[in-house]
Amino acid sequence: MFQLTVKLPHPPNSIQIMVSSQEQVQDIRQSVIDLPGTFQYSCFHLEHNGTRINDYVELTDVPGIGPDSELVLVEDPYNEKEARIHFLRTRELIGAASNRVETAGGILGGMTLFDGIDTVDEKNRHPMADYDFNAPASLDKFLPPTPKSAAPKCVKGIALSAWNPPPYHLRQKGHLLYLQVTTLEGESVHITSHVSGFYVNNSSSQRFDPSPKTKPKIQQAHSLLNLLGLISPSFDKEFTALQEYNSQKDPLITFGPINSIPAYPWLVPGTNTPYQTHQADNARPQEAYLIAGTESVDSLRDFNEEFQSTRELPRETVQERVFRERLLSKLFADYTEAAVRGAVLITRGEIAALNPTEGRDAQIYVYNNIFFSHGADGVGTFTTEGGDEAARVATGKDVMGVKAVNSLDIPGLQTPGTVVVDYCGRRLVAQSIVPGIFRQREDGANQIDYGGVEGKDVVATKEDFVPIFDQMSKSMRVKKHSVWDKEGKKHDLVASVETKGLIGTDGRKYVLDLYRITPLDVDFLEKHWKGTEDEEGYPHKMAVLRQELVESFWKLKMREYVQKEVERRRKQKEQEDKEAEEAAKEGREVEKKESAEQDRIDISGFEFALNPDVWSGQVPQTDEEKAQMEADEKDVRAACAYLTERVIPGLVEELKEGDVGSPMDGHSLTRLMHKRGINVRYLGTIATLAAEHGSKLASVKTLAVQEMVSRAAKHILNNLLRGLPAPLIAYAVAHFLNCLLGFVHNPEPKVAKDEALWKLYHDADFTFEELTVAGLQEQIKKQVARRFRYQLEENWESQIKHLQMLREVALKLGLQLVIRDYQFGAPQPDAAKVNGDAIKANGESSSKKKKKKGGSGGAQSPVAVGPSHTFTPEDLLNVVPIVKDSSSKSQLAEEALEAGRISIMQDQKELGQELLLESLSLHEQIYGVLHPEVARVYNTLSMLYYQLDEKAAAVELARKAVIVSERTVGIDSTETILNYLNLGLFEHANGDTRAALAYIKHAFTFWRIIYGDGHPDSVTTMNNTAVMLQALKHYTDSRHWFEASLAVCENIFGKQSPNAATLSFQLAQALALDNDSKAAVNRMRDAYNIFLAELGADDRNTKEAENWLEQLTQNAVTIAKQAKDLQARKSRILKMAPRVTMAAKPQPQVGQGKVEGGRVPESTTSAQTGGMDERSIDELMRYIEGGHGQEGGKKKRTQKGNPRRRGGRA
Repeated sequence: MFQLTVKLPHPPNSIQIMVSSQEQVQDIRQSVIDLPGTFQYSCFHLEHNGTRINDYVELTDVPGIGPDSELVLVEDPYNEKEARIHFLRTRELIGAASNRVETAGGILGGMTLFDGIDTVDEKNRHPMADYDFNAPASLDKFLPPTPKSAAPKCVKGIALSAWNPPPYHLRQKGHLLYLQVTTLEGESVHITSHVSGFYVNNSSSQRFDPSPKTKPKIQQAHSLLNLLGLISPSFDKEFTALQEYNSQKDPLITFGPINSIPAYPWLVPGTNTPYQTHQADNARPQEAYLIAGTESVDSLRDFNEEFQSTRELPRETVQERVFRERLLSKLFADYTEAAVRGAVLITRGEIAALNPTEGRDAQIYVYNNIFFSHGADGVGTFTTEGGDEAARVATGKDVMGVKAVNSLDIPGLQTPGTVVVDYCGRRLVAQSIVPGIFRQREDGANQIDYGGVEGKDVVATKEDFVPIFDQMSKSMRVKKHSVWDKEGKKHDLVASVETKGLIGTDGRKYVLDLYRITPLDVDFLEKHWKGTEDEEGYPHKMAVLRQELVESFWKLKMREYVQKEVERRRKQKEQEDKEAEEAAKEGREVEKKESAEQDRIDISGFEFALNPDVWSGQVPQTDEEKAQMEADEKDVRAACAYLTERVIPGLVEELKEGDVGSPMDGHSLTRLMHKRGINVRYLGTIATLAAEHGSKLASVKTLAVQEMVSRAAKHILNNLLRGLPAPLIAYAVAHFLNCLLGFVHNPEPKVAKDEALWKLYHDADFTFEELTVAGLQEQIKKQVARRFRYQLEENWESQIKHLQMLREVALKLGLQLVIRDYQFGAPQPDAAKVNGDAIKANGESSSKKKKKKGGSGGAQSPVAVGPSHTFTPEDLLNVVPIVKDSSSKSQLAEEALEAGRISIMQDQKELGQELLLESLSLHEQIYGVLHPEVARVYNTLSMLYYQLDEKAAAVELARKAVIVSERTVGIDSTETILNYLNLGLFEHANGDTRAALAYIKHAFTFWRIIYGDGHPDSVTTMNNTAVMLQALKHYTDSRHWFEASLAVCENIFGKQSPNAATLSFQLAQALALDNDSKAAVNRMRDAYNIFLAELGADDRNTKEAENWLEQLTQNAVTIAKQAKDLQARKSRILKMAPRVTMAAKPQPQVGQGKVEGGRVPESTTSAQTGGMDERSIDELMRYIEGGHGQEGGKKKRTQKGNPRRRGGRA
């Protein structure tokens, strides 16, 4: 790193920038553009020693550059594109740019609530004061924070003027654009954008004269920002105030996500609230032109060429790898954005099909050089395997396959950019166009060079593909095997027959159709797939094993191989020792092998892979071929058995024992299953196994059933929405939700028709009108039985959690609903007002009603008379696309992170921290700061710093993790909630317990929204809160949180469980601190009796409880006898110092294992007791008796406790 000076043409005339020799010149250029003192520059180049420097070279390639060198910034002439960019940038800098209504966007994308949390809360004793456990969680928590003051305005308006574009003769003179500005003083000024810069002209709204205005003087500048300062006397003052206003917020809150899709909340404020104001802005409709130009040429890109040429960039040095992976990350983000926009436009009918005469599902489209097709069986490819259902699954599996190949990053093997978009019931697949894929080959040969052609009838085996396909298959544990074409001819393939290789006209080797890189789940299909005609069997034959399971099974086989090798060597050593003993007796010498060689096991001889084409219609011809196929099938069946007999029961057992954090919602449950290689079709099995363990796994069963019902509902609603015109979608969704969740409020919901729309779209599919409550419930029951092999219980519909089910359905379909009090129960006398309530301010509810009331954000429901409905069409404000992309993780950043973790585990702290910081830097460089992967690395590093006792650094990183996860994965996602809980813990450890409680309260409220009350891991959160309240000496409030924690624990594990005993122990101490001696004795007696019965008299916990029980009993007697004599009471206190279970212990994140490295290994849900505090009974008694001073000159310990940390293995 060294310092450069950049000379500027205007004040401040020069700036200093710290740079790295490996940086490119364009990085320095970007730094100049972003710095507050120089952001008026956008069209310039840099010179060194009078020579222009290329923006795309590294600094090391610039002759003579080094520390303290000077670069000169030279302003360039504008062209139209540069003028448009400069104008857009200026609008954003001065705060004149209004919110864009993106084609494929949504409401409040990338919002954060972090800056709205009151960590001081001066009105209350502490943030948890008067917390009501019985009040329902407030949906007002979804409301964005209201700014304390409005942002300063620099101009009243700025836009392109009506005189655009310049006529031909003025274009010749260098005129580019014409602008119109209304200053704060009310003056309307017309400006010419010229190749030389910007100047005020003589035009008005009625008269066109773009020549420079000379009176009172010519006003011109190279930068529009500088010109505005010359025109408006108050501009500079207001612009400075705006910069100060913006600097009050964390940059992570104000910057927009660049390399990731922002998270869109499923609940948003209504349109009649101050949170959604639609302001007039003349420039808003001009932005499409300003961004892309007249011909939209700027937005047209050859994505395929960009992908492949970027992959072919050199990757020898670390800097080359960083540059390459950063480009790939940006390219994937740009491609995904373009693909989503195209999919939305196609769904809305705004892009014409290339084959309009075909059926809708067979139609194909091209938009922005991206090829689109439907995720349905439009041409009959999957007729025998499940039709549309199979085609839909195949597209999802293909994206996963492309992602897997991308992560392997094999040189010479190319994949097309692939994205799947689900929007309004339709699935569209977007692929970059492989050169030559649509062109018929001259010799009439097949376009496919390797793999199955036209199904499996013809098989191509071009040898050029064998080496790279073999490399891919070995990494994916795919076995080299034989397949047979329709004539019975044998072909040896190194990949599945469904995986295709194609040589494009650019000469590159592409791999396509990666939906069958793992074998079929043979055992499952044998039991449940009866063909396409069976309406009760599994809906398709595309049930494949997950890649994670295949990898796990391969590791199991490798362990078995190593164990056999160890056993063989042990026997061999025994034989050698025996021979040596005999030789010694005979006086002979035996040569001994080196022990290092003995200990090293060579696994190069281990080979294990699975045949992906087992049970897929292959017909071996000879006995030898049949025997080989049977052996392959046996291996696949062993993998299937491993899944059902070991992996699934193993996960349930770990959840029961508390070895992994319990999932909070459907997404965290399915993510946990996927990490173990368990397919979602086994949700029914998970629910059944969880039910066998009773209340211990009641939460897992509840979530599994909820997830199955919501997925079934998703499939049914998708079928109803598919092909429905956009204006009718709100009516269909509202009626569907009324049938699913509003049937108690109104058992016979009716569609709220708009007769004008019904007449206009008379040929639309109005099947949704026929939907009834009973009909929908029966459909869901059948879908759950068919897809998950699970029979829903009788009255299942009355057992579901309405708010949580609404959230799951909304997230799966991309629905954005208005925040308001949805009436799921029986109608109230004032039910007619259900749609007209106003939104209240952020805060806790103290009422006992079902949900906090909020504004509907829309007009009154069209239903005028009769029973009200829970949902109305006005409740659906928007639908956002659900996206699956194929971008893979950065291998370089992951390697650095793993190296840092290993160094920390090996007690090399300095090296470990250096590597971890390097990994963080790589993550930020490659992904950009606002990205889910960066949030995860912030979270990981914050936990590691917490363990290393770097508390301030842990807090700073945890704050960043919270903001980035809120903006990229959602304000109510499991990850965000866990990040908030971690932040609370770190703030407490760092001394700011009030802020810690504020963050925990925020997270706890969202936890109650996404799961409800009584989650097993919420015991941890309640305990942490109680300990923190004790640290603030709020003993009564602390006691209430311990009591709530114990109630949840007893409900889940039973009143006689060791978990309940541990919490009773803690509660007894809390009661003693709250001067309730009698209750403290009773609770300690409960704890002692349970420990005695469950753990025995000799257990440490039993003995400790006995000591405490004796002391508390004596103290209670003393208080009763000598209430007036404080000194007499003190004389009875025994000086004992056993360890006290007042501290809480760490807890893993959802789905992560036991925490290690000096941390307590058990979790809340285990049957063992917690981590121990070292506070003595003597000190606690001083609290009880009110003696908070120091005794005997001994310094009293500050009691902060040690709340449990949330986070997985580092």
